[in-house]
Amino acid sequence: MKIVELRKQYHQKICDELLRVNKSAKKGDYPNNADGDSKISVRIAWEILNQICANPKYGRISGQSAGKIFESITKDFIEKSFSLLQHLRPGKWNYFIETEISKFEQYRDLAEVEAVLKENRKLATTLGQDYIIKSDIIVAREPVTDNEINKAQTIIDGTDHVARLTPLRNFNSESPRHILHASISCKWTLRSDRAQNIRTEAFNLIRNRKGPLPHIVAVTAEPTLTRIASLALGTGDIDCVYHFALEELKEAISKIKDESQLDMLNILIEGRRLRDISDLPFDLSI
Repeated sequence: MKIVELRKQYHQKICDELLRVNKSAKKGDYPNNADGDSKISVRIAWEILNQICANPKYGRISGQSAGKIFESITKDFIEKSFSLLQHLRPGKWNYFIETEISKFEQYRDLAEVEAVLKENRKLATTLGQDYIIKSDIIVAREPVTDNEINKAQTIIDGTDHVARLTPLRNFNSESPRHILHASISCKWTLRSDRAQNIRTEAFNLIRNRKGPLPHIVAVTAEPTLTRIASLALGTGDIDCVYHFALEELKEAISKIKDESQLDMLNILIEGRRLRDISDLPFDLSI
C-alpha cells in the first residue's frame, strides 16, 4: 500500500469519527478544529474540511474526547505507515497511547522518583511532578536477542565480556525495557497553554534521559498559522510540528488570500519547522 492511500484513509477516519461542524446561531456554523471566535480560523478550517470530507457531519464532541480520538487515529496511521518502511528502519516496534515515559529504558530511573512522590505528598508539592510525563503517542523498540544479532554471522555470545551495558541487547538485563524511539504530542487544536505544555514535556524528555534522545514531535489539526507558529518556531525542544493536512492547509491559505497567514506558512515550511503527517513515518526512519 502507498503512503498516499494511508493518508486518505487517515483523513476519512477523521471525517467519520472526529471532524464535526458545530451549529451556532450566534457565531455561525464552524468545524470543531476551529476557534469559533476567530473568523480567520473558521475560514481556514472550512476550506480544509471541504477538501477532505465529502459529507461533513454535524454535532458536538467534547474537547477531551476529540483529543483522545485524534490520538488513536493518528497512532494507527503512524503504525501502518512506519511498518511499510521496515526495510529502512528494521526492528520490532511497539506503539502506545498515554503511557508514562518511566516505563522505557532511557527514563526508568524516574519510576523510583515517581514511587517516592506518591508516598510523600509534601515532597511532591515541593518538587512538582512535571517531569513524570505521559506521552500522547509513543513509538518504542524492543531489545534484540543474541540470535537476532547473530542472524547473518556470529558477532557475540554470552561468554564474551563485551557489549554488556547496551540496552539494545536484552541479554544485558533480567527485565529488559523497550527503548523509547519517539514521543509524539498529539493535539487536535493548539492554544497557548497547550503549546507551552508540549515545550515543557520536550525539555523534560531532553534533560531526564539516560541514553539516546528520542524523536520529539507534535501533530496537530490546528488551522491557524499564528497558533502553529507559537509551537513550531524556534529550535532546541521539539524536532518538528506535523500538520494532519498540510497540503490542504496550503490550498486553504491560497484561497482565502490572507497575506499574514501565507507569510507565516512560508516561514514555517521553508524554515523546516512544519511538515505534513505523511513526512512523519520517513522522519522516524532516520
